[in-house]
Amino acid sequence: MSRLQEQLTADYLLSIARPDTAVILGTGLGVMEEAVTVERMIHYADIPGFPVSSVKSHAGRLLFGTLGGKRVVVMSGRFHLYEGYSPREVTFPIRVFAYMGIRKLFISNAAGGLRPDLTPGSAMLITDHINFTSQNPLTGPNIDELGPRFPDMTRPYSPALIAKARLFARENGIDLGEGVYVQVPGPSMETAAETRMLRLMGADAVGMSTVMEVIQAVHCGMEVLAISAVTNSNDPDNYLPAPIEQVIAMAEKAGPVITRIFEGVIKG
Repeated sequence: MSRLQEQLTADYLLSIARPDTAVILGTGLGVMEEAVTVERMIHYADIPGFPVSSVKSHAGRLLFGTLGGKRVVVMSGRFHLYEGYSPREVTFPIRVFAYMGIRKLFISNAAGGLRPDLTPGSAMLITDHINFTSQNPLTGPNIDELGPRFPDMTRPYSPALIAKARLFARENGIDLGEGVYVQVPGPSMETAAETRMLRLMGADAVGMSTVMEVIQAVHCGMEVLAISAVTNSNDPDNYLPAPIEQVIAMAEKAGPVITRIFEGVIKG
């Protein structure tokens, strides 16, 4: 996907709306759409150059409207490495958003909990991440107009937005966990041995998305806030299957909490 195509896609979307903030909805988190005052909806297949999501639980559409009184564009469905997309293709929307002038990105995902206190249906504020995919969306020629060749990843998740999320959760009696998220390539789920390894590495939740998007967003100079919907408990000593139906159901359970936090932080 060329830089010209990204700019053309950005120009096309800017002809529809001029949002300030972008939101990405993960597996089972389409419930968040209900909080958006939608002014325009467009399917990915109708957007020039845009990838198309092949995952059943991802609607595959952009919503333009307001959330928390601010203008937003919402990605209802994302793209994954396991679908066969390259890191550059997965992060195509992030670069498009950057060309649109968007500087804040809110990300949600479904993840397996690696700590006992991260129970199915709960939410975890991501404070840092581990890239366990062996891939990076910045590989190849750097796009100097978007960001530096070697972007700093000391604080990939905005300390200011994290502080606002913590404050909102505390003031509203929301039990919000925190931790380190690790992205694996997928689509196969983790084995018990892999789960032990990820825990030893310092990961608190595991999923198959987000990190590529965050790396690209940081490169583009965006502020990022990300929250995981914990969909299953990965206990290597009592390992149980996590069928996709359960993953979606638990993500839907956590959805209203994540929606409230995003809306509260966006509102400011």
